[in-house]
Parts: sequence; C-alpha cells; structure tokens
Amino acid sequence: MGTLRKRIWTLYEGDVPAGHRFRYGLLIFDLLTVAFIIATSFVQWQGTKYVDMALGVLLLLDFAARLSIARRPWRMVLSFYGLIDIVVILAMLAPIGGEGLGFLRVARVFRLLRSYTMVRRLRQDFPWFRKHEQLIGSALNLAIFVFVMTALVYETQHSSNAEINDYADALYFTVTALTTTGFGDVVLRGTGGRLLAVIIMIFGVSLFLRLVQVMLRPDKVFFKCPDCGLSRHDRDAVHCKACGLLLNIPDEGEV
Repeated sequence: MGTLRKRIWTLYEGDVPAGHRFRYGLLIFDLLTVAFIIATSFVQWQGTKYVDMALGVLLLLDFAARLSIARRPWRMVLSFYGLIDIVVILAMLAPIGGEGLGFLRVARVFRLLRSYTMVRRLRQDFPWFRKHEQLIGSALNLAIFVFVMTALVYETQHSSNAEINDYADALYFTVTALTTTGFGDVVLRGTGGRLLAVIIMIFGVSLFLRLVQVMLRPDKVFFKCPDCGLSRHDRDAVHCKACGLLLNIPDEGEV
C-alpha cells in the first residue's frame, strides 16, 4: 500500500486519534451540508449555486479518496450509497433544476452512522449514544425517509402541480401522508404521484411504528444466548428468559 493511500486509509478506517477526529469532522460536514440544503430550499439566493459547486468539489474529493482505498472499487461505485453520492455530486456540480437531489445527501449521514468504526467510536465517547443507539437509529431512519420523500415529491410535482410550490408544501404533504391524516388540501397529480403517495404511506408508517416500538419497549441489550439463541435481554438479566441459562452480559458498572 502506497504512503498516500495508507494515510487516507488511516483517516477513514484507522483506529487512531487522527482518524477519529477526521471522521467526526466528516460527520459534522455532512450535517452542515444537509442543514444548508434544507435552509436554502426555502429561500431564493443567487449564491446558492456557487456554494453547491464548492460542496460538490469537496464531496467529489471525499468520494475519490474512499474509492482509492476500497477493496472492490466497482462494488463501491455500484452500491446504493455509492450511486446516491454520484447523483448528489453531479447535481451540485451541475445543478440543472436538480437541487432537490441534494436532499439525498442526508443518506450520507445514514451511511456514516452505519460504519463500524464510527458507531464504535460514538459508543465509546458518548454514553447517551450507547444507551439510546436503537432509538437514535430508528429516528434517523424516519428522518431520512421523510427528507428523501420530500425531495421526490417536490422534484416530480413542482413543475406540474400548483399545490406544490416549494419544499414546505412538499414536506407538508409528506407528513400528512405519513401520518395518514390526509387533509386533502394538497394532493399529488398523476399515476406516478399516487404511487409515490402509496409508498410514503406504506413505508413511512412502518418506520414510524418502528420508532414508537423502540420508544415504548423496555431498555434491552443485544446479547445472544449461547444455548437457545435469544438475542435480546434486560440489561440486568442474570438468566435467559427463554431457557434459564446463566448469562454473562458485559456490564460497565453503571447504576
């Protein structure tokens, strides 16, 4: 492995302080990028395209760096998140009425929080993340779904639907469809619009119910019973509820 490639790998994958700081910096950059895209989607500002292009260049450099250390570059390019990154980079470098595609950038945060090294570091550095990891993951999944669907509603409807004038209208429809409230004052036009509304209702409600389930379910930990295979137990469990086997769940001594 070349010196430069090794340094890049250390920053993206290495378990060293420099790598930890770099990945936290990436996470903050992603969050600020999403915040910028959301904020500017509601206002008309001529400078947006220049900031978009600057962000697109940074995202392209990040993508190229990750590609250089990938074991299977083509698999990374053709993966779900690889394709999303490519679409977002193109939309930001050459915005052709596609600023809504930038909303898909929120999926990048989802990918980062699913990376093993990032999750492990968050667990070590933040006790609240370790304790509420499932809740954070479920809430993040729901937020990603809402923002992506909002972008799709806007991109597919704003040019032909007088009721969808900006992202606020698109977000309003997405939330009313997600909660199955359906006030009826904003509706999607055409067969494609109706199918998109069906997708929002079916998958959105599933994600919402998952979030509620995690919030109401007693706090448990993942620890697979070596005898019966039951994987979820109370944090203070001594015996497996399914088979009664004596357990040895790792505990940090917190009260």
